[in-house]
Amino acid sequence: MKIIKPTLIVNKDRVMKNILAMKQKVENSPGQIRFRPHFKTHQSAQIGQWFRDSGITSIAVSSVDMASYFAQNGWEDITIAVLVNPLEIEVINQLAKTFFLDLNLLVDSREIVTLLNNELKHPVKLWIKIDTGYHRTGVTWDQKDDILGIVNAIKRSPRLHFRGLLTHAGHSYKAASSKEIKGIYDDTVSKMNEVREYLEKKGFSNIEISIGDTPTCSIVNKFYGIDEVRCGNFVFYDVMQFFLGTCQEENIAAAVACPVMARYPQRNEIVIYGGAVHLSKDSITGKNNQKIFGLVTLPQNDNQEWGPIIKDTYVSRLTQEHGIIKTDSEFIKQINIGDILMILPVHSCLAANLLKIAPGGQNP
Repeated sequence: MKIIKPTLIVNKDRVMKNILAMKQKVENSPGQIRFRPHFKTHQSAQIGQWFRDSGITSIAVSSVDMASYFAQNGWEDITIAVLVNPLEIEVINQLAKTFFLDLNLLVDSREIVTLLNNELKHPVKLWIKIDTGYHRTGVTWDQKDDILGIVNAIKRSPRLHFRGLLTHAGHSYKAASSKEIKGIYDDTVSKMNEVREYLEKKGFSNIEISIGDTPTCSIVNKFYGIDEVRCGNFVFYDVMQFFLGTCQEENIAAAVACPVMARYPQRNEIVIYGGAVHLSKDSITGKNNQKIFGLVTLPQNDNQEWGPIIKDTYVSRLTQEHGIIKTDSEFIKQINIGDILMILPVHSCLAANLLKIAPGGQNP
């Protein structure tokens, strides 16, 4: 394939190793735990098929449109893992009436439960979003009376079925060590089970617990105290996960191939066609306090794979279409205008969303 512009390249072998490693961890954990990978990272029917070929039957998505896309591609058990948007009720109704689809929605208030009861015409299953420390959305875990009120509202509806409690421990991405990430998992599971035990004392049973952030799911050796795992970023991993210590370099399964537009030896900088609209503006802080927007590797096998990370070389700045790579005098001598460099993104979910993935695992 001839690359002439920023192009997302996916290494299928690495993707499959990541999928099978997480699946095996779930299967080796005690109890009957469901693996429901979050497809917001790749958003690709082709990569979804790789999951299906691995025996995965349940998925999570991050929008109603994404749910429709994967339903059209044959997925029959889908959780829309963001709170219900009341302005999309008509589309949700269309999804819910699909006879083969087991549709799960997410709520965190009695208000939205009432709306769903009044507006939905077909049965759906509901998870209650619980905030265990991330502070984005969800009922705070210790507001147990509020959670009970939501459960009671669901139980009164003939079309709504209460499935369980769901959380996303997104604060794990800010952890400073593997030990801290493991502590976040333990804390999350403890809080979620305290809520479950409270509801059980109030007479409710068969309450499931669903968790799903890649850092904790990657660090823990075995899952416990939960019924479902929903991590998503693990399929590609990225520079952020690499710096967190939740993956190895060889786990990073997506890179952005970028043409070299200019080189400036006098300041040890290379300019690539590949900016914020391709890589996103997510950054991490390096060991010398420098801002890093991506790490650099060289292409291999006709630009379909990449080699090891180049030492002391990184994307230091981004404009809309351009990236500025800071490097050293030795590396810059190897690079010519028109060459291709492979950039490992800081956040693979955003890079994949910006560049999209076409059948075959790479965008055209």
